[in-house]
Amino acid sequence: MTKINNLKELEAWREKLLSARGKNPLHIVVGGGTCGEARGSLAVKEAIEKEIKAKTEAKIDLKYTGCHGFCQREPIVIIGPYGFWYAGVKVEDAKDIVESAVSGKPVERLLYEEDGNKILKEDDIPFYRAQKRVLLSSNRVSDPLLLEDYVTNGGYSALAKALSMAPEAIIEEIKKSGLRGRGGGGFPTGRKWETVKRAQPGEPRYVICNADEGDPGAYMDRSLLEGNPHSVIEGMLIGAFAMGAAEGYIYVRNEYPLAVRNISLAIEQLRKAGLIGKNVLGSGFDFVINVRRGGGAFVCGESTALMASLEGKIGEPRAKYIHTAEYGLWNKPSCLNNVETWANVPIVINNGADWFASIGTKGSKGTKIFSLVGKINNTGLVEVPMGIKLREIIENIGGGIPNGRKFKAVQTGGPSGGCIPENMLDLPVDFDELAKAGSMMGSGGMIVMDEDNCMVEIARYFTEFLADESCGKCTPCREGLKQLSKILNRISAGEGHMEDLDMIEHLAETITDASICALGGTAANPVMSTLKYFRNEYEAHIKDKKCPARVCKKLIKYTVVSDQCTGCTACARACPEKAVTATEGPAKAAIKGKLNPKLKTHAVIQDKCIKCGLCFDACKYNAIKVE
Repeated sequence: MTKINNLKELEAWREKLLSARGKNPLHIVVGGGTCGEARGSLAVKEAIEKEIKAKTEAKIDLKYTGCHGFCQREPIVIIGPYGFWYAGVKVEDAKDIVESAVSGKPVERLLYEEDGNKILKEDDIPFYRAQKRVLLSSNRVSDPLLLEDYVTNGGYSALAKALSMAPEAIIEEIKKSGLRGRGGGGFPTGRKWETVKRAQPGEPRYVICNADEGDPGAYMDRSLLEGNPHSVIEGMLIGAFAMGAAEGYIYVRNEYPLAVRNISLAIEQLRKAGLIGKNVLGSGFDFVINVRRGGGAFVCGESTALMASLEGKIGEPRAKYIHTAEYGLWNKPSCLNNVETWANVPIVINNGADWFASIGTKGSKGTKIFSLVGKINNTGLVEVPMGIKLREIIENIGGGIPNGRKFKAVQTGGPSGGCIPENMLDLPVDFDELAKAGSMMGSGGMIVMDEDNCMVEIARYFTEFLADESCGKCTPCREGLKQLSKILNRISAGEGHMEDLDMIEHLAETITDASICALGGTAANPVMSTLKYFRNEYEAHIKDKKCPARVCKKLIKYTVVSDQCTGCTACARACPEKAVTATEGPAKAAIKGKLNPKLKTHAVIQDKCIKCGLCFDACKYNAIKVE
């Protein structure tokens, strides 16, 4: 590893790397990350590597990068410099892919197809076309395990620029950019940095990266750490220099082994290169970073609980009148920002505050990464400018709802976020507008629901999740969420009363106003938003003892439509409780209208049925009815 002693040596190293790479080098990129590896990208990469070695006359650079965002289409392969974009690649495609790189001709069968049209390049794919990929763009060009790749693509140029600026000027640039925290609170980043710098003069101070991503269905931070760990570290280095901190911590959830590996390796590479440690780039600035793994407590995503955990204490929040910017880790000034916030810092410094502020809305600047999951055709990571309409994300980028189903709601902001109905799909996505709608930006989770989702069940599920994750320190959150969960369980079972809806509102108000931390302060969003926008579903559960979406188990039953049953026994074989059995009457054959005396129609024994739905999934003839 090259030792870099000053700014001049950093630029000389970059020039050397660029010269060695040459212009428009022939290369193959294989998307990795957790999603890619789960679908076989590592095996694809190894197969392509083997084919390249077999073609000794071909000089092809093979890159194994982070997540490219279109997760459901993994493994993804890109051929450069042509830009051919291949999806769903298999090991057996390796030979054709290498031939494609050598010949400059695309492999037609591997190209992305939409509405019968083959699409050659990434930028022309609807999923990518409506995005503005500022942070995620590096995930497709850099190997996260190679410091050289990051430096070649401009990495640490923002740090070099910052080290030539006065710390106050850096903070002023961050303030001017309008960058707000991407972890959920949306607090102005520059103001936080300014407070940390001014607090407790002469005392040590710390910068901390919150990578304890605990929202169900969210993986924005994981993908940044896996695919571009140096962008996060560079942001922390700039922030530490601006605030006068000499030590930093990355608090990452233990369930992210690939992220932990990549960030730890990046830190080790920087230590050897002299970009962290003593006298960084000859500036007199000293800085070290430590990686700490979280124990899986959702509440440790809250700033004071996270810092307590870092200190080796129980992860519990403390009263908000004590600000962590002034009295944080070990009671010293501390700046906690999440992964995405830190990764934005080099972009602001390199491009300027005015450029960053030109993206987004008046109160929400820049881009935001969302994990788009649920009942949507195109699942994955999307990066969009603040202010984009929800409709554009769901219909244009997400490709709408699968199987011809109807959109019902989208939950933004994780388990504490609200559920936004169809008539509000033209809502701009920014911090303030989502809050007005009874939801929140959160860290960027976005779960899409269709007509088959019960909104009472959604509220019950997330309330129960939050009740389980409450640290129990304050009574409103600990007891209030338990009671809220009991009421929702009762309504889901058809045992609710109309008075319960008044009690829900009363409990929600108390939990919101009296809880110590943001977990309790936002925990009522799922139930209050669903009650506001889908009150008719609550009333149907209470008054009619029915679940309109046919989801709540105690309010539905599975029956066999005898006229449709072919006697194929698929439902009986799928049933774990042997609750589906043959009856005496002859069944129709698969050819409509023709009786088959050898096979019997089936029926569901209601006393034995556990409402698992496996019989419904197994039947190919629409003979299982849910009512």
